[in-house]
Amino acid sequence: MRGFYENPAVPVASGAERSRRQARMLARALGPAHPGAPATVLDVGCGDGSAMALALPLLRGHRVVGVDWSRDALRRAATRLPAVVRGDISGGGLPFASGSADAVVFGEVIEHLVDPDAALDELRRVLRPGGHLLLSTPNLAAWYNRGLLLAGVQPVFSEVSLRGVHGRPGEQVVGHLRLCTARALRSLLTASGFEVVRTAGAPFHGVPRPLRALDRAACRLPSLASILLVHARRV
Repeated sequence: MRGFYENPAVPVASGAERSRRQARMLARALGPAHPGAPATVLDVGCGDGSAMALALPLLRGHRVVGVDWSRDALRRAATRLPAVVRGDISGGGLPFASGSADAVVFGEVIEHLVDPDAALDELRRVLRPGGHLLLSTPNLAAWYNRGLLLAGVQPVFSEVSLRGVHGRPGEQVVGHLRLCTARALRSLLTASGFEVVRTAGAPFHGVPRPLRALDRAACRLPSLASILLVHARRV
């Protein structure tokens, strides 16, 4: 898996619309920066930094740090973010003290993990009490996936191989190991010591153009949206 994600051909960025919506959720959660007391925001699994770069104008005055274990991704992220740090959430733990972060962004990461429970434990550790978690992940129960399953077709976002796409629409292997519904994600976060504040939806940039208006409309009901966005707080 490490070799797969270190391959420069594997995408490390997601759709801009998802990133913008998540950035607005984060900005609302943090509020304006107080002079001399900026909030510390960790973008865990920052990839090439393009997603957080869209959020920077909304986070002026706050301290933003991109975190990833891929050296290639960090090299690219360093050109977009004010600070980057190498860290492995599934290894020895993130290189931050307990309770040192005011907010953690965890965008399009949890679906790639073998052990999401341990990852959420580590995010909870680095967050201060009441700190914010902004998480996004593909929705197993997206509106089109429900129809595909009824037709006996492998759902979009799911994968059975790291070598090729089999039985589902699309041509790109992205290494998804786990997918969840909105209900399952809320339950997982609650069990991991978080209080879910808000669940929202975002469109998927890979939806065919004729269906994009429908995909955006589905975001009004997060359980049907392509991408799940969750704002939670550490209990």
